[in-house]
Amino acid sequence: MNLQEQDFVIVDLETTGSGLGGNRITEICMVRLRGEKILDKYTSLVDPQMLIPDFITSLTGIDNEMTSSAPLFEEIAQDILDFTQDAVFVAHNVSFDYNVLRNEFKRLELPFTRKKLCTVRLSRKIIPGFPSYSLGRLCNSLGIDLVNRHRAEGDTDATVELFKLLLTKPNASEVMLKALKPKSREGTFPPHLDRSQFNELPEVPGVYLFKNQAQKVIYVGKAINLKKRVLSHFYNKRSKSYHMCQEIHHIEHIPTGSELVALLQEAELILHYYPKYNAAQKKPRRSYQILHYKNQKGVIQFAVGVMKSYDSRLVTHYSRAHAVEQLEQLCEEYNLCPRYCSFNTKEHCTSHYKIKSCKGVCREEELVQLYNIRANQAIKALQETNATYFIQEQGRTEDEFCLVMVKDGEYVGFGFVPNHESIESVEQAESYIESKKPNYHTSQILRAYIEKSPGKRLEINNWSTAV
Repeated sequence: MNLQEQDFVIVDLETTGSGLGGNRITEICMVRLRGEKILDKYTSLVDPQMLIPDFITSLTGIDNEMTSSAPLFEEIAQDILDFTQDAVFVAHNVSFDYNVLRNEFKRLELPFTRKKLCTVRLSRKIIPGFPSYSLGRLCNSLGIDLVNRHRAEGDTDATVELFKLLLTKPNASEVMLKALKPKSREGTFPPHLDRSQFNELPEVPGVYLFKNQAQKVIYVGKAINLKKRVLSHFYNKRSKSYHMCQEIHHIEHIPTGSELVALLQEAELILHYYPKYNAAQKKPRRSYQILHYKNQKGVIQFAVGVMKSYDSRLVTHYSRAHAVEQLEQLCEEYNLCPRYCSFNTKEHCTSHYKIKSCKGVCREEELVQLYNIRANQAIKALQETNATYFIQEQGRTEDEFCLVMVKDGEYVGFGFVPNHESIESVEQAESYIESKKPNYHTSQILRAYIEKSPGKRLEINNWSTAV
């Protein structure tokens, strides 16, 4: 392809700003270019068939009155198809303009496919080193006039001058031809992200953080393969993924060595940063406890309550249903009274829908002392379920391994241990653990992991031979 003989159509759209799928065009400008010669120009307001939000009007100056007499998109669709035929589609942040335009054609059940180039991506490669590649700031840095900003014609005219400048640079042909290759996905790459940050991502398990221009974390994710997972976001066509990619300026990554540690770290970071684009794991969950006390009759009574700071806490659950289920099992196994396990019963304890094991303490048919013996046995059994154990996983390098610690049934944290270290005690292992705050999600992650891989659980009784 000879770039000097190739036709390019530089495009800019103004829209209603209603999300990628619902975004409607309010104005379009296209300039057909061959080399430095402008062949044709097309500009039109468009009736979006919906109200234009006030904030869009304040930004562009385009209001509902201006578009009320403008043509509908279906009336100018053929003009756009003809104007862009056999040309490369060029825009500043091409993913936005191209996808909005393609969605308009999709509503008309018409195909729209063009080769495309992004002047943000091209500028980063051809003229690197500028502090910002937004159209306004880049034009200011390059001395390109930008008149009537945020109107389609003004922005298109400035992008034309920028593109003509890029064409004159020595490496322009190599960069553009590479971007135009069929397998190239340059047009889908986040326009504000330095490609070198992506290239530095390793293909290992870990956690990644997307950050905006102000270095604020906007998304946290985990991956078995960091590079492949991050790249999958850039190819995602959903509106949420698209808008997130438009805000990505920086990527930070943390290798973890294993998927388990990546999951645990992801859960921690989401609660720490509360990122804009993480829908899951942000909602706080109540924690519940099975507790015990002696009532006025001296009978040991059990209950499920919202966790606060009870000294008599036995087991913590992040689902009330799970806590009730465990207490029911306890009641059946130790022949406890449903009434004294705080289960609702009508006339007497045997009216419970499931548990019929009471020996009559509630009807004074059994001595309280005998009942309390079984209740204490139940307490001891619960305490034993709060085990302390470790999970050994791969380290970040071949020279280390990872330990995840659960103490008294609760997640403590994880740490990395050099292979040459000989771990001979729990205290020594614990010295490597970086303390973390447990939550509902870490509890669920560890529960699912142990159910799937019970052999990975290293009990402290077997410590000397396990590690």
